[in-house]
Amino acid sequence: MTEFITIATFNFAHEIAILRTILDKEGIPHLFQNENLISIDPLASIAYGGIQLKIHPNDIETVQTILDDLNNNLKIV
Repeated sequence: MTEFITIATFNFAHEIAILRTILDKEGIPHLFQNENLISIDPLASIAYGGIQLKIHPNDIETVQTILDDLNNNLKIV
């Protein structure tokens, strides 16, 4: 996991629900850093830098396409 990079940051845990499902379905290895911490204390999101989506550099294009589709269609991310 040391080679994973942050591609997106979210403020609240509910913002990643659909994205997690899509990444799991596509079989893309990922990590949502700080997810549990911010789920417990949402007001601390800014202090901890939000929930960071970390992926392997080889998956950047695929994940960016998924994020763009979510932004254009769902308006939640």
